[in-house]
Amino acid sequence: MHHTASNDDTEEAVVPGVSALIGILLTGLLYLVLPANLTIGPNWLLLIVEGVFVVPLFIDVLTTWNLSHTVRRMLVLVPLGVSTLALIVGVALLILTLPTDTHATNLLRTGALLWAFNILVFALWYWEVDGGGPWKRHLAGHRAADFLFPQQATGEHWAPHFLDYLFVAFTGATALSPADTYPLTRLAKMLMMCEALLSLTVAAILIARAVNILGG
Repeated sequence: MHHTASNDDTEEAVVPGVSALIGILLTGLLYLVLPANLTIGPNWLLLIVEGVFVVPLFIDVLTTWNLSHTVRRMLVLVPLGVSTLALIVGVALLILTLPTDTHATNLLRTGALLWAFNILVFALWYWEVDGGGPWKRHLAGHRAADFLFPQQATGEHWAPHFLDYLFVAFTGATALSPADTYPLTRLAKMLMMCEALLSLTVAAILIARAVNILGG
């Protein structure tokens, strides 16, 4: 493993790194099963685009191939940006096509897919934004930067993994507010606001429409 001096360092870098890359591919899989009226172009296109960028990252994480920090960030941020655009377009198309869809079960399934898509996309943003990305967090000793986890507040040596950011995104999409992890910077706060807004939009519109259909 590149830039590591011990087995502990290797595990700390590889395990969460692989988890985040799997998270990127999962967004493509979710997009693959979205209804065609909520996607632009073939629904498999996002997964292909992500695969092109993620394969070099998998090789970099699992071998001694040593990509620079800048290249790694580019390989993550480009597919993440495309996924974010796909999410926003999907929510917009959902609003536009809502009056024509009278099947409550289809609406609820679509809402669940978009909600999960939203969580994954923003978990990846939190993972990549916090402290300048995973490698910079590693060099800085995982001190609190953009997010403050409760374990960091106690002063103990603790490194957040991708699943920790996934939990932050999950609570942000369900409670629409931070749970035990707090945003410290304007960027982190803006990201959490965007996630909550998208989650609230999907939930409110779909639930209201589904109840309308069932009641009618």
